[in-house]
Amino acid sequence: MGRLEGKVAFITGAARGQGRAHAVRLAEEGAAIVAVDICEQIPTVFYPMATKEDLDETVALVEAAGGRIVARVADVRDRAALEAAHEAGVREFGHVDTVLPNAGIMPVINEGEQRQAWFDGIDTLLTGVWQTVEVCLPSMIERDRGGSILITSSAAGLSSIGLNTLPGQAAYSAAKHGVVGLMRLYASQLAKHSIRVNTVHPTGVDTPMVANAAYGEFVERFPEIAGSPNYQNPMPVPLIEPVDVSNALVYLASDEARYVTGVTFPVDAGYLNR
Repeated sequence: MGRLEGKVAFITGAARGQGRAHAVRLAEEGAAIVAVDICEQIPTVFYPMATKEDLDETVALVEAAGGRIVARVADVRDRAALEAAHEAGVREFGHVDTVLPNAGIMPVINEGEQRQAWFDGIDTLLTGVWQTVEVCLPSMIERDRGGSILITSSAAGLSSIGLNTLPGQAAYSAAKHGVVGLMRLYASQLAKHSIRVNTVHPTGVDTPMVANAAYGEFVERFPEIAGSPNYQNPMPVPLIEPVDVSNALVYLASDEARYVTGVTFPVDAGYLNR
């Protein structure tokens, strides 16, 4: 019997990267999955975003792991689309008790780009998290069986070392700090319902957000930022794997962590402890 048997996880940004790894890993532990992704390009994002084919591949991987999954195309900035995805999951599995607001972007990082990068970053990384939680929360409270909300922040949500004030990175840093505040508010308010709320804070992860040609060009253009010692992990690994984050989330979602709430959980190869 898996550690998450009987649980149903609603995961945003599930088409690839961390979201896909979370879907597969939680399914391996017995959770049913409701997978959501925008499957569309946001113009201010400098790398190719996930496609419907990517989301289909997540479905196939979850099913190959023996899991059950419902997948829907939805933008976390679109409340109605999130509600429709949540309703589809509840129809199929009866409830949602584990929420992973994971959808993330890195808007433009090139100097001189449009201010829209700021708004796209905040809308996706902060408002999108809030909307995801708010869509899932009423049914969790009504069910009265507790639950877990696990928000993907970043090492940049506890420290801004290595980032700059160009619109995209400024929005990224502000939003990743912002979700910590949301987490603490929800953890305080939802404790009486036995709903636990935590954030996870990875260092750089080997996903398409950073493992792409455009990011390589950024490193070349701004070596004083991306190439500085402040940007490196103390442990001898440049990027961790998505499953390293997934394994932490399995623990936090499981009953093993039944009294763990309101914490900022680093998976950062020592990045924050310098």
